Amino acid sequence: MENFFSMKESKGPIGFFDSGYGGLTVMKEVVGALPDYDYIYLGDNARAPYGGRSFETVYEYTLECVKKLFDLGCPLVILACNTASAKALRTIQQKDLPTLAPDRRVLGVIRPTTEIVGNFSSSRHVGVLATTGTVISASYPIEIKKFFPDLIVHQQACPMWVPLIENQEEKSSAADYFVKKYMDELFNQAPSIDSIILGCTHYPLLIEKIKRRIPEGVQIIEQGLIVAESLTDYLSRHKEMEMRLRKNKSRKFYTTETPEIFDSSASYFFGSPVKSDRMII
Repeated sequence: MENFFSMKESKGPIGFFDSGYGGLTVMKEVVGALPDYDYIYLGDNARAPYGGRSFETVYEYTLECVKKLFDLGCPLVILACNTASAKALRTIQQKDLPTLAPDRRVLGVIRPTTEIVGNFSSSRHVGVLATTGTVISASYPIEIKKFFPDLIVHQQACPMWVPLIENQEEKSSAADYFVKKYMDELFNQAPSIDSIILGCTHYPLLIEKIKRRIPEGVQIIEQGLIVAESLTDYLSRHKEMEMRLRKNKSRKFYTTETPEIFDSSASYFFGSPVKSDRMII
């Protein structure tokens, strides 16, 4: 495989990274909005989930996968994973890219949502549903405060949701129980919450159950559509990057797990058939 250091002038695909499958819900929306581009998805399923891992471990794993996507020729990589965006993105952007690949860009999924959440809230109380790791990082309250300092952010960790979804149990009675449990805990913090961010890319698969557990008028903010809109805007403002992206409408998928295991669940998350190859990290 040609090393990315020698590929600076060539055009390449947009890379998507997630610790597992959830990032496919974001990539699905981006592909729908920007269908002409080439895309590569890398899921680090062999080491998932990232949600309970330390900052240092998430950073190490994420950087390894970003380097792999650079090796595959991606000028632009999206961390389609809230945990990686919370625990690794800033360090990669500030510490690694200037020396590793100053002509490449790595973006996350937290900032696009935090830039607009205040536009949805009248009560100025917003909720964030996320993994334990994302909640502990406080990335959402920190980023939201930059754009809407008057907002009060109430976080709720939902540690059982990802395992249920990845085992395709989101329609089960267990999912009903844990959706009710975490939604009750969120609204017990502040009944006046009127907007909720789904701060994990898996959570859209529970959207119907979540809707049944929220008061009338509460808005749910999903990341996929927002990230797609944000990336469209980013490319319109950064023509130097847009010109470096290849447009052959190709989609390539890699997993650090067994491809046959990955493909079945990935197709479910992506909404269309997925055929992957194994990536050794």
